[in-house]
Amino acid sequence: MTRPLDGITVVSLEHAVAAPFCTRQLADLGARVIKVERPDGGDDSRHIGPFKAEGDPESAYFASINRGKQSIALNLKDAGDRAIFEALLARADVLVENYRPGVMASLGFGWEALHA
Repeated sequence: MTRPLDGITVVSLEHAVAAPFCTRQLADLGARVIKVERPDGGDDSRHIGPFKAEGDPESAYFASINRGKQSIALNLKDAGDRAIFEALLARADVLVENYRPGVMASLGFGWEALHA
């Protein structure tokens, strides 16, 4: 079955509620969503209960909000990881992020840089 966003690639720098919910909806509609997580423990929601089963390291919330997504751990302050991120962006159709204002620009990925 063809879904409306089949063939669309989304790269996401997400945390909290809004961006993860947004990208889950995009994945449900067929987009390939690549979630970029921190190398030092990943998304905070991985560690917030309830957990799927006792002793299971993955939270039920994380599983539900990230269904259908792929993830990669990257440190955007590391030159090698930045190169990987830039390669992902070069193939992406959409970038979703919900950092504080100015964070993307301070990393060198502000609107002016990415729009070009």
